[in-house]
Amino acid sequence: MPAPVVLASIGVLVVSLDSSLNIALPDMAAAFGISASAIRWVIIYYVLTYALTAFAAGVLADHLGADRVFTAGFWLSGIAFAAYLASPSFAAVLALRVAQGVGGGLIYGTAPALVTQALPRERHGRGLGVMSLGLGAGMTVGPVLGGLLVYAFGWRAVFVYRAPIAIGVAMVAMAWTARSRTRSRVSRMPLSRAILRVKVLRYAALAFLANYAQFAIWLLVPFYLVTARAVPPLAGGLLFALTPFTTALTAPSAGWAADRMGARWPAVVGLAVETFGLFAISRLDIESTLAQLAVGLVLVGLGVGIFQVSNLAEMMSAFPRAQQGAAGGLAFLGRTLGSAAGVQITAMLFDARLPAEGFLRAFQWAFLGATAAAGLAVVIGLMPVGERARETASA
Repeated sequence: MPAPVVLASIGVLVVSLDSSLNIALPDMAAAFGISASAIRWVIIYYVLTYALTAFAAGVLADHLGADRVFTAGFWLSGIAFAAYLASPSFAAVLALRVAQGVGGGLIYGTAPALVTQALPRERHGRGLGVMSLGLGAGMTVGPVLGGLLVYAFGWRAVFVYRAPIAIGVAMVAMAWTARSRTRSRVSRMPLSRAILRVKVLRYAALAFLANYAQFAIWLLVPFYLVTARAVPPLAGGLLFALTPFTTALTAPSAGWAADRMGARWPAVVGLAVETFGLFAISRLDIESTLAQLAVGLVLVGLGVGIFQVSNLAEMMSAFPRAQQGAAGGLAFLGRTLGSAAGVQITAMLFDARLPAEGFLRAFQWAFLGATAAAGLAVVIGLMPVGERARETASA
């Protein structure tokens, strides 16, 4: 794979190591004396910030070069990670999550453009699959590292360990950027017209719903493991890693399939598998085995892995080459707005049931809501697009 694809894969891997945080959420809540639902703001502040930043970063990358914006994101991330060591309050943590979100958005918003601009159209799916492998690998390793770090050093360590990694990648990216001289292009299609098309809005909506649904896992499964089942943090991290691990393993094959047979039907199949996995988790109770939880987590990871690469390949192919930054930023905007909405609404469903019905029933209702969101995505995915064959990305 070309150097930009490798760099993009490493970049999203480092940003996705934020999955280290999730297994630390119970400890953070205890440290600041806040509830399980209130800790969601740690996720929401970060996700909303990088959602909005990712799209702006993609548009900026189309004018300044994706490599330069990508590198700036790593410098900012490294500084933010180091600052967690001295954060004195929950408000300070939230402020750093905003700074971290800006850095992550600069990286996420430009990584897909680095990939597609380095490869011919017929290999975009495979390149994006490799990039998604990096993203899934970070999400897989993150919970395990998080469990170890929380056990040994406390919750701050899940942020601080990434500071030298981010700064190191920034230095490598800066050296590569100094050698490369990418030229900006001007698209014949206005950006507003490129975005406001039925198929583009559909890809964004599907990304929104798929991430909305899966973020029930990121918010509530750590509390199910630690609170309801008294699973130690390390063991909980290993179980929690099953979803991103399966996503990572699936991504390269999904990219290959998208290049060979088109992306629509793999995306629909992925959404259906995700829906089934979320429904399986919604049926868990205190007598369920951890193996039953593991099956649900694996199914969600498998479905997300198939869907995300296929949907991202379709989104990138819908934009001309000169707007690949905007395409990648829009793709991550859809994903991350879904993540933020999923955390917020899932927490609301959980809180509404918790006082009267207890943790497990509230957990089940929250996952039924996530199942409904994924099911809606399947329905939308099955609907005909109603447009001409997609434009190529070579315009």
